[in-house]
Amino acid sequence: MNIQLTRISKTLLVASVAFFYTLVVFNNTTDYNSNYQFVRHVLMMDSTFPGNNGMWRAINSPTIHTLFYMGIICWEAVTMVLCWTAAVRMGMALKKSDEEFRSSAKLAIGALTLGILMWFIAFISVGGEWFLMWQSHNWNGQDAAFRMLTILGIILLFVAQPEAG
Repeated sequence: MNIQLTRISKTLLVASVAFFYTLVVFNNTTDYNSNYQFVRHVLMMDSTFPGNNGMWRAINSPTIHTLFYMGIICWEAVTMVLCWTAAVRMGMALKKSDEEFRSSAKLAIGALTLGILMWFIAFISVGGEWFLMWQSHNWNGQDAAFRMLTILGIILLFVAQPEAG
């Protein structure tokens, strides 16, 4: 029973991540302009500290802003699909052998890693450090990025752990 509960918990957590990414992709496509503005302002660095020496990094091309934003949406969509697929596979393997369940969770490990990489690379590293997003009061997404990186990391660690017994 304990093993079954742990497997159900892992499956539901992966499904919850898939649901989260479904909402994110839905919001980013149905209210495209709101988050596009976020990406645009971060890339233009127009709300960083006045006179900072990193302004040479700013990108003022609407085409590149759109490509960045579309890349983020695609990354989120791939993560969403992989998480849903992993949750279904894990659900189908709930009553199967340990090896079969562990095998079904491998896709979840990859999907969760992809999600972590997005928040860490795109938002914390590129946005936060390269485009100095941390300097902005209006367009700083680092807290949200760190929150998501932490949530996904905890779920990844739990899913990757073998069941006791």
